[in-house]
Amino acid sequence: MTHNRQLIWPWMIAGIGFVALVGAAGFRSTPGALVEPLQDEFGWSSGTIGFAMSVNLALYGVTAPFATALMERFGMRKVTAGAMALIALGSGLTVYMTAAWQLVLLWGVLVGLGAGSISLGFVATLGTRWFVKRQGLVTGVLSAGGATGSLIFLPLVAALSESAGGWRSAAIVVSLVAVAAVPLVLFFFREHPADLGIPPFGAEEVVAPPPPTGNAARHALAQLGSAVRTQPFWFLAVSFFICGATTNGLVFTHFIPAAHDHGMPRVTAAGLLAAIGIFDLVGTILSGWLSDHIDSRILLAVYYVLRGVSLLVLPQVFDEKVTGFMVVFVIFYGMDFIATVPPTIILCREHFGASAPVVFGWVFAAHQVGAAFASTLAGIARDSFGDYAPAWYTAGLLSIGAAFLSMKIRRAPVESSAEALTPA
Repeated sequence: MTHNRQLIWPWMIAGIGFVALVGAAGFRSTPGALVEPLQDEFGWSSGTIGFAMSVNLALYGVTAPFATALMERFGMRKVTAGAMALIALGSGLTVYMTAAWQLVLLWGVLVGLGAGSISLGFVATLGTRWFVKRQGLVTGVLSAGGATGSLIFLPLVAALSESAGGWRSAAIVVSLVAVAAVPLVLFFFREHPADLGIPPFGAEEVVAPPPPTGNAARHALAQLGSAVRTQPFWFLAVSFFICGATTNGLVFTHFIPAAHDHGMPRVTAAGLLAAIGIFDLVGTILSGWLSDHIDSRILLAVYYVLRGVSLLVLPQVFDEKVTGFMVVFVIFYGMDFIATVPPTIILCREHFGASAPVVFGWVFAAHQVGAAFASTLAGIARDSFGDYAPAWYTAGLLSIGAAFLSMKIRRAPVESSAEALTPA
């Protein structure tokens, strides 16, 4: 019976985590489909809306290490339920907004903080707590849930925004779904395998978690202070900064309006993003499996080169209809969308040991800061040049640069993963 519980419970917890990640990412993604409806109603520029979304993206990342530390202090269940409630509040109140600063406060700050508490730091914490074997595969599945959720929600949001209720109906639906997710987390989630008297998946011994002590914010900052003295952290953080700029910041935020600039209907463009999400689900799960078998540095270099090439050709494949070239882009870019996450988590585990979840939270913060810069700068480029092409070309070249950074990360023996951080 104990053996069966050891096999079943970790995957059940991973399943609940997957649902939470899909929901949180989907809720955060809603503004991406509302750029033009908000422009039509309020007359806000692309740069203004892009700034609100940049705040969302930045907080989504910067929140991660502190939320991860809070999970260690107060538990994943409480933090996740609170984050869902914050998303519901931020989304629900947008129906009353009349000024751009309110968009920044509600979608930028509240939804950004809530979604950031259920992001890739959550993935790293769940994966390292519940799994010893198959950790790459699990983090791949969970990472895919986050990205896929953000993309598959877009066609629904776009359709709702063009219904009789307009964009407000989309905001209300997001708020209600977030509220409905709270009981699922509170009643069914468990913190540690030891709470059930079982070891993590692939381990033999039940290990009681250390008692929570200390200040969560101080703990998160202390881990950052140790990590910044190592070369692997900087290579991972800078390459992930570029990763965020070339995914969440650019394609995720600006693909729909860029496609519409070329005559493509918004719902069709949102459908293409959803297709990217479907291929991302396949690609990231495959990447998780590969991360258990292949040098993660090589995987990252390959992923970044392929992404760079796809972004460099994207300006030539936009059209008012879906062409074969666009389908090829959707497949290749989708397979690569966040395939970088599992090998990055693996490298954090190898270099930073027990501190990996919080350190990865800081690496992910760099990812979202990159996304925030790209979101704003791409909007400004569109306002200035009337076209997104400069943003696509810049992103493609940066991605290729990230491949070189990935190969400069030194190897670390797996058996050292439990050791303390050592300065480079």
